[in-house]
Amino acid sequence: MEGQFEAGNDSLITIESFNNYRSSPSLLEGLSKLEYFNVDRLRPEQVRTIEVGYRGTHAEKFYIDASAYHSWYTDFIGYIVGLSARFDNPVAPGFPVGGIQAYRLAANATALVRTQGVNIGGSYFRKRMTYGINYSYNQLVSGEGDPIIPAFNTPQNKFNLSFTGHDMKVPFTGKPNLGFGINWKFVEGFTFTGSPQFTGPIPSYDMIDAQVNVKFPAQHITVKMGGSNLLGLVPFFDVAEEGSFSIRERAERAFDNRVRMVYGGPFVGRLAYVQLIYELDKR
Repeated sequence: MEGQFEAGNDSLITIESFNNYRSSPSLLEGLSKLEYFNVDRLRPEQVRTIEVGYRGTHAEKFYIDASAYHSWYTDFIGYIVGLSARFDNPVAPGFPVGGIQAYRLAANATALVRTQGVNIGGSYFRKRMTYGINYSYNQLVSGEGDPIIPAFNTPQNKFNLSFTGHDMKVPFTGKPNLGFGINWKFVEGFTFTGSPQFTGPIPSYDMIDAQVNVKFPAQHITVKMGGSNLLGLVPFFDVAEEGSFSIRERAERAFDNRVRMVYGGPFVGRLAYVQLIYELDKR
């Protein structure tokens, strides 16, 4: 706001103190409960990161990829919300003059902000099958007492399991031209911070993606069919507040597994596709 709320200029009112002002026995008495703060001009964000990891193959069957990081942010950029109002009303003391204006301003954190996380993945290779697993943990630790809203927008825990096959026999033909892939992903719920109007919870969700493909070597063509977000497994295990869901209710919720990845955004539903791949012969 071009320095409008810097020290020495008009200040913003904290949301909490304004609520105390409104709940006072009289608005005039509530004026003493208002708390003001300033917002300095935005400074560049700086970060220092330490990362360690390991990546390797063992016995030609196991592949491991693991890493961990810790980051320190100076002048971490987030946003802060405050109210602007004048109370020099000679006619009605305690009442604001000209209304109240809310502001959402980009601001630097006044304390050190830390982020940390771990990512662990592994694969097991068989002759025609590959099994994979991946887990990630991410956490943001804001400075104690800092009013800034960091807008990390990252789930703390998420993982996926995958199964892929190749050179499998096509039914009724015996030709090793069949392949497939199945992936199950789980994302823990988190609070999505967009703006005052678009800040809210993203519930935990899971989804299964799958595809099957058939190769036609003589024609250098692969036909692939698949779908994403086909169904979720979590609804089968959910427990209602007043008892269990029926099998029918669980199945309906599992196959209607629409998820919201951004608060205030649209639901993401099922997507089916057919893909035709033509490979140029380089021989």
